[in-house]
Amino acid sequence: MWDEILAQYGAGDTAGGPAAGGPKLPRTDRRFADPAWREQPVFALIHQTYLLLAERIGEAVEGIEGLEEHEREQLRFATRSVLDAMSPANFPLMNPMVLERTIETHGENLVKGMERLAADLERGQLTHTDASKFHLGQNIAATPGQVVFETDLYQLIQYAPATEQVGAVPLLIFPPWINKYYVLDLTPKNSLVAWLRDQGFTVYMVSWRSA
Repeated sequence: MWDEILAQYGAGDTAGGPAAGGPKLPRTDRRFADPAWREQPVFALIHQTYLLLAERIGEAVEGIEGLEEHEREQLRFATRSVLDAMSPANFPLMNPMVLERTIETHGENLVKGMERLAADLERGQLTHTDASKFHLGQNIAATPGQVVFETDLYQLIQYAPATEQVGAVPLLIFPPWINKYYVLDLTPKNSLVAWLRDQGFTVYMVSWRSA
């Protein structure tokens, strides 16, 4: 595979670049869709080798004999998790887009990243957005409610109906543990909780303790 890839770059112009139309790499993956992964042979070799090894490891998992189907599925999940974590896209020195951005900003992008990581570690929770943009009761968790039951694992929130006629059967919602309860109650305009309340439902919502 390496010979075939390198031969395409060697067959380019006098600068040593790939031939017209770019190299024809044997494996594709959306994580490596940016042209930067194909412009230089070193990054082409890195991500193509990773994809080849991931493919072979996946085939090895499927070839193991004597496993029950649920055991094989568990092994598939564990293998995919490890392989995804090992992706060269996750390592700055192997990611051409990160390297390019580092050169453009004179390393400021790495400094900002470390500052955000340090702040997350101090909070004890990894974040994916600027939490200062959210204001309780305005653009997140906008519907008034109260905690009526609590354990070490969760809180149970009750939202009272907003109609004179109230349904006899309440509605109990269990959000996925990975989600926060307020994904169903962001703002009044896009809140399932507020809509149900306005239809005469008494709504109970589980708020899980952070994993």
